Amino acid sequence: MTQPIAEGESVILLDVEDGKEFFYRMREKGHINLHKGKILHTEIIGKPEGTVVRTSRGNPFLVFRPTLTQYIMHMKRDTSIIYPKDLAFILLYADIHPGCTVLEAGIGSGSLTLALLRAVGTEGRVISYERREEFIERAKKNIQLFMGEPPNLEIKQRDIYEGIEETGLDRIILDVPEPWRVIPNAAEVLRLGGIFVGYLPTIIQVKSLVDALREEKRFSSIEVFEVLFRNWNIEGLSVRPFHQMVGHTGFLTLGRKGEAP
Repeated sequence: MTQPIAEGESVILLDVEDGKEFFYRMREKGHINLHKGKILHTEIIGKPEGTVVRTSRGNPFLVFRPTLTQYIMHMKRDTSIIYPKDLAFILLYADIHPGCTVLEAGIGSGSLTLALLRAVGTEGRVISYERREEFIERAKKNIQLFMGEPPNLEIKQRDIYEGIEETGLDRIILDVPEPWRVIPNAAEVLRLGGIFVGYLPTIIQVKSLVDALREEKRFSSIEVFEVLFRNWNIEGLSVRPFHQMVGHTGFLTLGRKGEAP
C-alpha cells in the first residue's frame, strides 16, 4: 500500500469533470483557489493518492503524485527543456540501463537529469556539466523536489568544450549548441561500445555534428531522427486526432564508439 501524501510533497489535482490537471506542493497552512472552489492542503495531506477531494463548492478532484512526465511539464524552468517524448527515445535508443555511468552537458532545468537518474538506478552514476550557476541552482531545486538528494549525481560547474575529466564513460549526452567541438575528447573518454547522443534544435547543427562523428572514424551506427507526438480523441462516435500536436522540438543524433577500422 502506498504511503499517504505528506507535507512538502507535490501533487497533481485532476478535475474529474473535464480532465484538467493542476500541480501543487503541499504545505500545512496552504490552500488552493480554483475556478470551481477552494481546497485546503490539510484536506489532502495524510490521504492516499487516488483519493477524491471536493472543493468548497462540492466539485470532485482526484489527488495523485505526479509521474515523471507530469512533473517535468509542470516544474519551474529557466531554460527550454528536453521534452518527455524525446527523453523516452534517448533512454531507449541510447540504452540507458541500471548501472550505467552517464555524462550529460547542458543541465538546463534538469529534465534529462531526472530521467537519467531514474534509468541508471542506485548502482549507476550521472555526471552533469553546466557552465551557468543559475541553471545549476534551478536544476538542483527541481531534482530535490522530485527525488530528494540523489547520492549518485555529481554536478560540476564546468564548460564541456574545455575537456572531460572522467574516463571509461558508458554514455555521453550533450544538449549544447556546438557538440561537434566535443567529439575528439568524447572519442577518448567513452569506453568501447559506448554511445554518444547529441540533442539539437536545427538540422544545420546536426549536419556539423554528423560530419564530425564521421571524421573521427571511431564512431559508427550514426543515425539522426526526430520524434513527433500526436494524441487522439475518442469520445462516443467521434474518433479523431487532436487538433494540436507536439511536433518538432529537437533532433537526436546517435553514434557508437568502436575501434577505428
